[in-house]
Amino acid sequence: MSFFDLFGIFILISSLQPVIQRRIVESRRLAAIRALEQQRGSRVILMIHRQESISLLGIPLSRFINIEDSEQVLRAIRLTPPDVPIDLILHTPGGLVLATEQIARALLRHRAKVTVFIPHYAMSGGTMLAMAADEIVMDENAVLGPVDPQLGNTPAASVLRVVEDKPVSDIDDQTLITADIARKAIRQVQRFVRALLEDEVPQQKINPENIDRIIEALTTGRVTHDYPILVEEAKELGLPITVGLPLEIYNLMELYPQPMTGRPSVQYIPMPYQPRPLPEAADTK
Repeated sequence: MSFFDLFGIFILISSLQPVIQRRIVESRRLAAIRALEQQRGSRVILMIHRQESISLLGIPLSRFINIEDSEQVLRAIRLTPPDVPIDLILHTPGGLVLATEQIARALLRHRAKVTVFIPHYAMSGGTMLAMAADEIVMDENAVLGPVDPQLGNTPAASVLRVVEDKPVSDIDDQTLITADIARKAIRQVQRFVRALLEDEVPQQKINPENIDRIIEALTTGRVTHDYPILVEEAKELGLPITVGLPLEIYNLMELYPQPMTGRPSVQYIPMPYQPRPLPEAADTK
């Protein structure tokens, strides 16, 4: 066998290796999902987005909730019998309002219990999806986020603040139009969030006394849109939070890593450490 034959075999193996690795990882994912479904007796749906940008030909890419996601999740819900619980594992910075509302309403209509698991974060639209669930199970360090509407890169509440603080004669027509849109957007989001929180199927999940307080805290722009709502604050607001995720969900997240583009920014030995005895002091006698 010549050098060129060996080189050709090397090239062939190198080209097939990524495909084989992807198939192996995909097989492990499906096996892990099936095992979790059998353990919990539920339909498991994962929505995992990596917010960090990846450079492809110099173009930054990032993932968020979009129409394709809503199509896939709605199909998964349709394939789930009404009496089978749904477990949705969320890891997302948010995304399109239309797609988010479609998914949230479908979860709301499902007759059996819906549980959302948040191992790290579910911001903006992800928080809306969490509020559509009957129970929100979070890691003790996971966070939610406000759901106040954004007009491009500008919070709707901030546009209204400009109109409130300045005389109308000093405001241009475009800003007034934007303020009108902002007012409508906030009302629409508040109406939708109220519908999520007042859900009583299969049972009432939010104390009615807390609903107005939750809407005020999450939709009116009291804080910035990327403000992290910690577990303690979410529970204090009255959201149905349970702390502590099953180990199987952490294992599933390991199968959805951020694609590597060079030296990792975080690195460690992936195994739990046992307490080690301190070394005995040397005898100096």
